[in-house]
Amino acid sequence: MNNSDKDELQPEYDIEKLGKGVRGKYFERNEQAINVVLIEPELFQAFPSAKAVNDALREVLKHRTGAN
Repeated sequence: MNNSDKDELQPEYDIEKLGKGVRGKYFERNEQAINVVLIEPELFQAFPSAKAVNDALREVLKHRTGAN
């Protein structure tokens, strides 16, 4: 095994000061801040960016709500 494969704490970190990790500590905050939707590959060709998807969805909403 070479050095890049080792998972070692760097010497400048004191493991005692790091404390105990908390699983899921930021899960709720991330759920509120991030909205990820996976689209099918054939749709990606038509909507290759988040902007393209958002623009298309805004148009759909305009037509559904009658807004201009």
